[in-house]
Amino acid sequence: MLDRSAIKRDWFSNIRADILAGIVVALALIPEAIGFSIIAGVDPRVGLYASVAIAMVIAFTGGRPGMISAATAAVAVVVVPLVRDHGVEYLFAATILMGIFQGIAALLRLDLLMQFVSRSVITGFVNALAILIFMAQLPQLDPTAAGIGWMTYAMVIAALAMIYIIPKFTTAIPSPLIAIIVLTALTIWLDAPVNTVSDMGELPEGLPYFALPDVPLTWETLVIIAPYAATMAAVGLLESLLTAQIVDDMTHTGSNKRRESAGQGLANVVAAMFGGMGGCAMIGQSVINVTSGGRGRLSTFTAGLSLLILLAVLGDLVGRVPMPALVAIMIMVSIGTFSWNSIPNISKHPWQSSVVMLATVVVVVATHNLALGVLAGVILSGVFFTHKVMTMFEVVREREGDTAIYRAKGQIFYASVERFEAALGPESTMPDPADHVIIDVRKAHFWDISAVGALDKVVERMRRNGRSVQVRGLNRASSDLVDKFALTDKTGVEIGLAPHP
Repeated sequence: MLDRSAIKRDWFSNIRADILAGIVVALALIPEAIGFSIIAGVDPRVGLYASVAIAMVIAFTGGRPGMISAATAAVAVVVVPLVRDHGVEYLFAATILMGIFQGIAALLRLDLLMQFVSRSVITGFVNALAILIFMAQLPQLDPTAAGIGWMTYAMVIAALAMIYIIPKFTTAIPSPLIAIIVLTALTIWLDAPVNTVSDMGELPEGLPYFALPDVPLTWETLVIIAPYAATMAAVGLLESLLTAQIVDDMTHTGSNKRRESAGQGLANVVAAMFGGMGGCAMIGQSVINVTSGGRGRLSTFTAGLSLLILLAVLGDLVGRVPMPALVAIMIMVSIGTFSWNSIPNISKHPWQSSVVMLATVVVVVATHNLALGVLAGVILSGVFFTHKVMTMFEVVREREGDTAIYRAKGQIFYASVERFEAALGPESTMPDPADHVIIDVRKAHFWDISAVGALDKVVERMRRNGRSVQVRGLNRASSDLVDKFALTDKTGVEIGLAPHP
């Protein structure tokens, strides 16, 4: 059953701002899509058609209103060997399989893995992406390159001035759109010697058409495309879900990550069937959309539809848009994306958090691979967390008459079992060995079979040395583990582990 209130909120609550923001995004998508096509080694229309299809489909199927998805560099770099060795038709086939994998990921709720990505990793991801966005503009500012002179720098400065100053007077029209219009008109009027969109690559003519990939439906084809499709699906989902979280934070709203995963899969399948490459959410364009006032699904759909109209109807005019205007917009995006307060927080936050953030930035910038950076950050976060929990553990021995009481406190799991075993005896080596031993675990928790195995080992060792042993204070969850996995005494009668009711 359709939720009319949700439809109204996502599509028609912000019509004017969504449409204008979508137009700005469409213009900013063109050089990006062309550039990503060049990276992948395919015709520019493959990236442009992908951006059209993905943006229009994800507007309906995605779980994060206002987020922009299109052809991306993260996916493009993965498919370079595939295109080089087997051709573009295999790229289309791999993109369809990529979408299927993403649909399966949604069914398996793999989006929940995002819970293991810490805030430090997200901050590092954002900062690294901001740096990469800025670095991607440097070739358009290289004074030794063709078409770049003093007018290029003047236009970039003028565009940045318009982008930041105009909103102080009016927000009726997004300032990036005004900058594009003004500088395009100026370039045409003056016949300015600056690089334009058409210099990035030939714009396609006409509309995309439906066609299935021209590849043999054999096991050999599957073997060729499956590794690429799996990598594309993982990278695409990772970037999409991280971008969704960032847009959530920017707009102070929530999103449906499972629906976003499924929506990305369907969008990629459709893109491949219309001659497009794979893609995912784009943080740069999403930031442009949000900062231009876009909030709903209409802004995403408008971006795709506007891009289609620009390519099919206004291709000649679009080709004359000056690159300095688009460079200025992307510089604005990089400035707005970077988490500037993370710099002073390096000295304020725990050093482990700062190391995770910086490591994520360094790996992403060094490899230009967002997935590797996030993976490095997640692994470091896990290592630091495990070490922290492992050290939150202590055992105190007390002597009461002929009984030694070991009071354990903290978390007992695979990383702390060695310290647990070392702290509990052997009782015979103590300066005042007792004949009776009580292991008090009321303030401890046993998390896994490694912890149960350690308890088994301690009890067995003490018994072997002639001590009577009683374990007391197991909470319900720990008792469940002991009842199920303990080897020394499952019933607990001899060592005081009476099964809980």
